[in-house]
Amino acid sequence: MKLKKVILLLMLVAGWVACSEEGDSIGFETDRTSIQVSEVGGTEMIQVVADGEWTASTDVPWITISPANGRGTTMCRFLIDSARTAESRQGKVRIRNHSSWEDRVVTVDQVGYPYLIEVDQPTVEVANYAKSDQRYFDVKVRANVDFKVNIPDDANWLSNKLYTLKLDNGLRPREVTIRFQWDINTRPEERLAQIAFTPKTDVSLSRQDKLQVKQTAALPIEEGTRAGDSMALLSIARVLDMMDSHWDDGEPMSRWSGVTLWEEGMAGCTPEKVGRVKYAEFFLFYTKESLPYEFRYLTAAEELYIFSNANSFLYSLSTGEYLSELTQLKRLTVGAYGLTELHPSLTNLKNLEYLNLGSNNMQRIPSILTKENFPNLKTLIMNANQRSAVYDLSNSTRTDLGGFIDEKEFPIDLIKWGLDTLVLSVNYLQGELPTFEDDEEIPCYTQAEIDAVDSLPQFLVDNRIKKVMPTTKLFAINLNRLSGKLPDWLLYHPALDRWYPYSLVFPQEGRTQQGTAAGFSNEPVNMNYYYDLYTTKTKPTGELE
Repeated sequence: MKLKKVILLLMLVAGWVACSEEGDSIGFETDRTSIQVSEVGGTEMIQVVADGEWTASTDVPWITISPANGRGTTMCRFLIDSARTAESRQGKVRIRNHSSWEDRVVTVDQVGYPYLIEVDQPTVEVANYAKSDQRYFDVKVRANVDFKVNIPDDANWLSNKLYTLKLDNGLRPREVTIRFQWDINTRPEERLAQIAFTPKTDVSLSRQDKLQVKQTAALPIEEGTRAGDSMALLSIARVLDMMDSHWDDGEPMSRWSGVTLWEEGMAGCTPEKVGRVKYAEFFLFYTKESLPYEFRYLTAAEELYIFSNANSFLYSLSTGEYLSELTQLKRLTVGAYGLTELHPSLTNLKNLEYLNLGSNNMQRIPSILTKENFPNLKTLIMNANQRSAVYDLSNSTRTDLGGFIDEKEFPIDLIKWGLDTLVLSVNYLQGELPTFEDDEEIPCYTQAEIDAVDSLPQFLVDNRIKKVMPTTKLFAINLNRLSGKLPDWLLYHPALDRWYPYSLVFPQEGRTQQGTAAGFSNEPVNMNYYYDLYTTKTKPTGELE
């Protein structure tokens, strides 16, 4: 009896233990079955509830699970990469119970990146003036599609440098810095420009920012007045970045160095010119641009001297159009500036008598330099237009040497112009000097001319010497790459002795692009032959016999 009671008690205890164990079972679940993730990705925490071992896996590479296996209840970290396309995507994470082989699935949905182009600032304001190396601003653009920068046609005072948007890791927006450069505003009106950024491919944008650029107006300059001239000079000096102009707006303009004002009694002075600028000198400056707009206000100037731009050999500049309004100019020097061309509007300077374009970088003789365009010009100086010095042109790989190297022959029209002074020294002119023997436009000396001027020898008529440059007082072509024979019109020219031929005419140097040694084959040993003909001329002291 007692044994039965003990057995019954043990059975009740066993049943109670079994019921107790069954009630404490925790099952196999996850606290979430789906996750919604933005395009930037991130970390999501998922709780796995289990009473044994489990393993997690995924069917996509953009989801990482940590830990990927475990025992019992564990917090799992889902690391989700940023999206790589504009479309949505879905991935599944499968968690398996090793005891029961049951699976629990967590679905991850991620939206794609919308296409966008956004700028960090919608409006940029710039001054009307700054030094050339300070005339820029930077804009940061965030985008996930390559784009073009569209500057309006009427905003040619703006430009941008090249940029690269690296989209090598999907469509996650990347940031690129674009540098914009601006020109000086010389007008008394504010300038506005709206810059658009347009995708290079046909996509729908969720955001497309624009950039507005505002530039302040320049101070107005009163035209045709002494005060306007003063402000124009100060503005030009500032724009050219003159190293030391010695000009102080607190002093009368009459005390400014390098400036001459019109005064009563001066030749050509009129009442409206009195006190205005007659001559101005701009020397030692630094610019990478054409001549400034403010030059147009110096409407009373008779002479301008513009010379010595720092590093001028590096530049390929034009004079610009603003000098063309100074129709009263008689003398103009734009030297060592970095010029490679003259603006066509310069032909408006019909009163110009003297033009000095020395020490620039011209590859060719400017086509506008003709007698028809400059009917009053008497002096043309274009010496030392070499960008760099090369002795042997045939041994150089550079083609941008300046020095009129692109001229195929000697500029005949300049000789036929009839200038009083023509200086073409220290350039890369090649070939032979023209003989003009078959040129019917150029006559020979006549017997009547010989009879009228007792200093002219009969030799000129008897040998049918061409009457070339009869009024020229100075002709300089030394240190070019000329070769061949000296023509008779030059060897027997009535002014040859005044041209200092052994310094400014005969000497050549180096080799041509074809490898020909420069120099004239018939250069006379001395000038005895010349003085034997021109018996009325006095041989200089020390002349070789």
